[in-house]
Amino acid sequence: MPPKGDGSWALGDPGEERSGRNHRTLAEKAFISIHDAILTGRLRPGERIPIEELASALEMSPMPVREAVRQLDGLGLVENVPHKGARITELSIEDLREIYEARLSLEPLAIYRAAERFSEEDEERARSSLALMRVRRPGTVSSWPAHSAFHLDLYRAAGSTWLMRLIQPLWESSERYRLALSPKRVAARSQEHDRVLQACVEHDAPRAAFELHNHLVLTGNSLARSLGHHPLFVPLEGELWAPGFKAAASR
Repeated sequence: MPPKGDGSWALGDPGEERSGRNHRTLAEKAFISIHDAILTGRLRPGERIPIEELASALEMSPMPVREAVRQLDGLGLVENVPHKGARITELSIEDLREIYEARLSLEPLAIYRAAERFSEEDEERARSSLALMRVRRPGTVSSWPAHSAFHLDLYRAAGSTWLMRLIQPLWESSERYRLALSPKRVAARSQEHDRVLQACVEHDAPRAAFELHNHLVLTGNSLARSLGHHPLFVPLEGELWAPGFKAAASR
């Protein structure tokens, strides 16, 4: 992340695009600022994390910044290099493949369970996020909070604490690829979100999982092409998804 003209480091407002508590700990504020800087590209892949400079920019001591970096390491967004300190995780086809293999195992299962118990409140929340995404141009940084809210709220409707614990770090890492590599391609496929949501509203669990599976496959393959690689996964054709299904890899 390049410094501003006065030599200080430019970070976004820790409260920008965020809802929730008005009073946050210093570590939470540092986490939000650095997290958003990573996902939006203000901190670039491979870049060293300047703890002291970030602490100064956020007007806090280095300790909460180090705690925030530790949490980001747990999400796979940061890695600690021996004798060099922390840096932003590089983008790579191997990392992308692992992320999407895991997502294809977990997220269709979450949406399958969510569709079985989907409520009117869940639908209202999802439609609100979709409307906000379209106002802020799908696939762009400005629509990122609404896009995350749409997917993660759908998965939360499954009522599984463990699925959310496993999905969250994968989601964070994959969004970094999506925002960095192919916003235009992703923006053109907003109808896929509509089909996933409609299947949930109709409590059609196999179809909801089928639609989501192919949505993830198409997104992952688009990102792979942006990295100069061939498609990673094969979309489903006609067959419905069921718990225990394993995604087919592209040859």
